Amino acid sequence: MDSEPDGLRKQATNGAAHYPNEPAKIGNGGRLPNGDLEVLESDRLLQGQGVRGNVEALPSAHTAEAQHEIPPHKDSTVCRMKRELNEIVCWKFRLWMIFILLIVIIAAVILISLCLCSAIHEDEDEKFDRASFKVPRRFNGSFQMPNMVFTQELFDLSSNKSQQLAAELQDKLSDLYQASTALGRYFSKAEISTFRNGSVISDYELSFVLPEEEPLRHFVVSREMVFNVFRQFLFDQETPGSDPAYIDPASLVMF
Repeated sequence: MDSEPDGLRKQATNGAAHYPNEPAKIGNGGRLPNGDLEVLESDRLLQGQGVRGNVEALPSAHTAEAQHEIPPHKDSTVCRMKRELNEIVCWKFRLWMIFILLIVIIAAVILISLCLCSAIHEDEDEKFDRASFKVPRRFNGSFQMPNMVFTQELFDLSSNKSQQLAAELQDKLSDLYQASTALGRYFSKAEISTFRNGSVISDYELSFVLPEEEPLRHFVVSREMVFNVFRQFLFDQETPGSDPAYIDPASLVMF
């Protein structure tokens, strides 16, 4: 009964029985059955595919850089424009130099034209001969300074206080009419004749001279024109209402 070879018994004693058709040894002399070998090979294939999939899923640096690169058609347009601007047109002048030169020339021509026009142009209204103004025209009137106290010294026009106040008022009226666009050329002088009681009432006289050939002289220097210029000045005066030199606009009278 004991007909099995000694070799087979020894193999059975040492472990599982193996036969000559079994695959090659794995590892340290061990062997794998056919089913286990197929499972091992399939695991290796799956692991390889997983690694390749992970590698493909990772974005490459070149792909990220490519996303930020200028599109080919835009890049070609910019390059073409640069090449055209850098083309030599005449001698050593490039196209972009010609453009800048034209802009500078146009600006210079405009500035020179403006300067010449302002220098050559003459206002006909500013051309007049003051020596030909011989026709006198005078206006009299009065105004009140309610914050100033009348004294006997103001009544005397030869006193220092009276002369000082009269000079101040005359300068104010002269500056007013000399600065007027319509009346400045015709204005001659302003005089303060007297100071009267009633706070202080100042009598004044305004003198104008007009040319003899002026056909509308009585309309140009009319009482309404002279009065309105004076009254507007009083409404716009910067003197505070409590200042002694303040002139009441409602008190202005003109003849």
